[in-house]
Amino acid sequence: MNDSTGDNALCALDDVPDGGGIEAASAVLVLRRGDDAWAYRNVCPHFSIPLNYEPNTFWAYGGELVMCAHHSAMFRFEDGVCIDGPCLGARLTPVPIRMEDRKIFINDGGEKHEEGRTCSH
Repeated sequence: MNDSTGDNALCALDDVPDGGGIEAASAVLVLRRGDDAWAYRNVCPHFSIPLNYEPNTFWAYGGELVMCAHHSAMFRFEDGVCIDGPCLGARLTPVPIRMEDRKIFINDGGEKHEEGRTCSH
């Protein structure tokens, strides 16, 4: 999936379960609620380990929170802030994204990235 600049999309918005998340590219978590999407590095700030317990499986609650599978830290979709758990107040590292034709791209000013796998569920 390419955009008008030839960049590869992380995934299509519709590949991300509404109210959930998936892994995209290399260590990027994409979360979705309706037509809104957020992307973060898939690294818990508590112990610098992935948030998911198995590939492409995240615990999301009510389309509002994603939980670290290892220590139960809870992070808000919209800003990545930990609101409960051992790293209270810490944040997930955001990955800037943009959407074009319901496809999600890293919004990095045109820098090229190592091609990772595309989003799928």
